[in-house]
Parts: sequence; C-alpha cells; structure tokens
Amino acid sequence: MVLLRSLLGVAGSLLAAVVLGPAQAADASYPAKPIRFIVAFPAGSGTDTVARVMAKTVTDQTGQPVVVDNRGGANGFIASQAVATAAPDGYTFLFTTSTTHAANAAMFKSLPYDPIKDFEPVSLVTKNGLVLLVRSDSRYRKVEDLIADMKSRPGKLNFGAGSASTQVAGEMFKMGTHTDAVYVPYKGMPQALTDLVAGQIDFAFSDINPAVPLVEQGKLRALAVTTLRRHPAFKPVPTLDEAGLKGFELSTWSAVFAPAGTPAPIVEKMSRLLRQGQQTREAQEQLERSGAEGATGSPEALRGFVKSESEKWARVIEVAGIPRQ
Repeated sequence: MVLLRSLLGVAGSLLAAVVLGPAQAADASYPAKPIRFIVAFPAGSGTDTVARVMAKTVTDQTGQPVVVDNRGGANGFIASQAVATAAPDGYTFLFTTSTTHAANAAMFKSLPYDPIKDFEPVSLVTKNGLVLLVRSDSRYRKVEDLIADMKSRPGKLNFGAGSASTQVAGEMFKMGTHTDAVYVPYKGMPQALTDLVAGQIDFAFSDINPAVPLVEQGKLRALAVTTLRRHPAFKPVPTLDEAGLKGFELSTWSAVFAPAGTPAPIVEKMSRLLRQGQQTREAQEQLERSGAEGATGSPEALRGFVKSESEKWARVIEVAGIPRQ
C-alpha cells in the first residue's frame, strides 16, 4: 500500500509537471544569466536614458545584470533586425520607440524586419512629446519668429532629426505653417543637438530628455512642445497649439519587444518585472527628471496599441506629405 501511494504520488507529480510545469519552471528559473537590452538609438538619447533606468530595475529585482547595447542609426533598422534574428530565449530584447514599430512602416517602401511578425510585445514603458529647439543666442525668441523667417526665406533654413518621429514633427511643422526647410538626417538626436548648439542647423524637434540639460545650461532655447498640454520639464514653454498651430499634436512612446517565438511565460515575467520596476520611487524620480512620462501595459495591450499607433502614424505621415523612401 505504501509503495502504491508512493507510485501514485510520483505519477501525480509528473502529471502536474506536464500540465503546469513548463510555464512554472520557466517563470521560476528565469532569468538565469545576464540579459541584453538592444536600444534602437545612440547613447545619450531619450530612449537610451529610459532603457538604463529600466535595466537597473530588472537587475535589482532579479540579481542578473542587464546590459544596454546601443545599436543606433538607420531609423532603428540595425537594432530591430538584430533582435528580430536573435535567439528567442528571453535574453535579448529590443528597447525602442514609435519610430521602429509605428512610423517606419509608413515611411519606407520596405523594412529589413516586420514590426508585427518578428516580435513579441512585452510592455509599454513611456509616452512623451517632443520639444522645438533653437540655439540660445538665436534671434528666434518664440515660435512666431521662426515661422516668419521661414516664410521670408523659403527653403533657406534647415532642421535636424535623428529618428522618423522627429523628422515627422519637422515635416508637420512645415506643412502646418506653409513654409519650407531642408531636412538634415542624423544617426540620433544627440548628434543633431550637438550640431544645433554649434550652429550647423537652424532648429530641431527633439525628445525631451536630451534637451533638458542643454536648455538648463543655456545652450539651447525651447520654443514649444508638441503635446496639447505643457510639459512638466518646460512649464513656461507653450504648446504649438497655444503658439497658433491649432490642433498640432504629436506624441512618441517607448516599449520593449522580444524576438518572435519567445516563450509566453518569459514574456509575461519580463513584462511584470518592467511594470513592477516602474513603481519604485527611484525609477519614478529618474523618469521624471529625464522628462519621460511612465506608461505600462500587458503584452496583449501593447500588441493592440502598436496596431492603432501604426494606423495613426500612417495617417500623420500621409497628411504631412512625406514620400516613402
């Protein structure tokens, strides 16, 4: 009888392992080694700053190092392709933005990755606007000054952009003001802002985070933000809507994705780690200082969000008259 009970117990354990084991085992043992966040933009960019904040929260919760690997350039193509072809084992993730997973599909005739089929959505991380910047010693003290000069000298001014999102903002601005300016592409916004400070370009729309220290140091002047509400990092700065471009609104976001085929339990656990990490006071303070607005969501919620955002950006890009490259 004792032997029978022992055999039944073993059988029950094996059955439980078959029914529940894989998910529980993956959740319990993961992560067992360092994780890599491949960031679609250069070091010093807003995306990079947020990625480093969130990487630390994952390390704090799991004890495993999270390596931030910047693969900037080509509108996020390089990083996206690297993750799309990585092993789906839960140790490589893409930390990216609306550029790679919403705007690019509408801006390019073909992509070296499929933003839907090649990835498993993990979690939304931030939502944010952009800021219109000029040199601090520029004669443009408000948006109206810049618009007036652009109208008086069609096609003579230039603007820099380091992503599809910042390029779209510039094109929308041109369209909304019935002006023209030359687009100058950069590998990322830090490089564009360096040239803006040096006077190589006339204006730029930037992520909030890399702009904050340059404005605080008196190197750049913020003229307006692209959201319908003023941004906490630039409280005295008007929105473009307030500056006369009625209805002008453009927001960006950052999120984490895994290679397609990554086991659901691992995706769910990383999503949970990111969401829990955002709730810590340290992360909230760091995100606030960076100018980012925290946002969370389940993998399924992110999947639906990406779909709706792709449709929105396609409409924005069409209205802005940006031809596919």
